[in-house]
Amino acid sequence: IHLDLKKMTMKYLTAFLLIVVMTLPQRNAQLGILNDLLGSANIQGTVLCTSKDNVGVNGAPTPGFSNAQVQLLCGGNMLSNTTTSGDGEFSMLMDNPLLYDLSSLLTDCNLMVPTPLSRCNTKLPSAGGLTSSLKYVGTSQIGTRTLANIAPFGFHFIPLT
Repeated sequence: IHLDLKKMTMKYLTAFLLIVVMTLPQRNAQLGILNDLLGSANIQGTVLCTSKDNVGVNGAPTPGFSNAQVQLLCGGNMLSNTTTSGDGEFSMLMDNPLLYDLSSLLTDCNLMVPTPLSRCNTKLPSAGGLTSSLKYVGTSQIGTRTLANIAPFGFHFIPLT
């Protein structure tokens, strides 16, 4: 009798776990597997000096927004921040998987550039900022560590109201 009870318990536990796994959204399930493999994430991109969704005027090249603050906001809290280079490039290494998981990072977080655009071009607004959601762009190997590469989906201007 004890052996049969143990077999039944295992069957029910297996069925329960199967139901739980099947109810996860496919994207989160895929990213969950990646979360198990990845220990860190690198968020990198370029902030351009424009209020027109990173598009230059009349096809002209848009310069990078140098020395702009870039913040990673998750659930209204700033999780990390950095400053852009002279070319407007930035990189944030997220090295603590206990503070986030990859699927939460992609769905619950965004990048904010609170530095006024007028600092890179006096003809641009002095109130408001740039914001972008995040996208997963692949992985890279650094030694024995696998790093998730995350990029801005595309910055757009949010005026202050």
